Amino acid sequence: MSVHSVCSALDERIARLRRLAHADTRLEGVLLYGSWTVGEADAHSDIEAYLYIQDDRLSDFDGPAFLAQLAPLQLAYTNMYGVLTVVFDDLMRGEFHLTPAGAGIDEVPTWQGMVHLPRPDRAVLLDRTGRLTRAARQLATFQPPEPPTTAQQLTDELTNWTLMLAHVLARGEIARAHALLHTVIAPQQLQLCRLLRDTTAHWLTPSRALEEDLPAADRHRYVATTAPARDQDVRTAARNSWRWSRDLAAEAAARWSTRLPHALHEQITGLLGAPR
Repeated sequence: MSVHSVCSALDERIARLRRLAHADTRLEGVLLYGSWTVGEADAHSDIEAYLYIQDDRLSDFDGPAFLAQLAPLQLAYTNMYGVLTVVFDDLMRGEFHLTPAGAGIDEVPTWQGMVHLPRPDRAVLLDRTGRLTRAARQLATFQPPEPPTTAQQLTDELTNWTLMLAHVLARGEIARAHALLHTVIAPQQLQLCRLLRDTTAHWLTPSRALEEDLPAADRHRYVATTAPARDQDVRTAARNSWRWSRDLAAEAAARWSTRLPHALHEQITGLLGAPR
């Protein structure tokens, strides 16, 4: 599989990043992650990388100044996750972790099950010591989530958060319920659905490529859980969501013998006003 994308601008920017990194002795390593490394990049993809900086040079490394050598920046700031985020002049986004090389490279193998680098030697743009390449190679094999344990966790999560949703709706907080439904519950439903359909490649962002990864019946169930932030629409979506959660949980229980708190599920159904 080629790691080159259908976006020449991204390929060129990555090639330039490689050259700049090799020329900057403050950097010990550079590791790409994201869509480019798994062959899914397109004209809308961003560039994501860890910049492993020599420990004693971290304090004098000016991230925005370094990245401005790639292309002019329209925006550069540290985002809510502590990651340097930039927007280049062509509207390509970038996320760059400025990380001390010592402990940072040692952490890479712990990403197993979360990050997949099918061609780790190509994801490594710079490695002055060999440490980063050895660490990245441990991510070459995709490790899907372990089904029974993960299904139980997701079943319990969906139960807990849907109960919260029912309480929020009973209080009349429609906007809060809308946000809870779409930002907390839906991603966990999609993960459980992906686990059941054996399509876990986009596990961390389960809505990614949903249209290609999941069958039409599941897509229709997902659509029925979405709604504008209006009272009755959100209540209907919440009931549809809970019915789908229960169906997914029952399917998981039949396959992996996960536990279902039947009495609690019935009580939540009653709180939501959904038919049993």
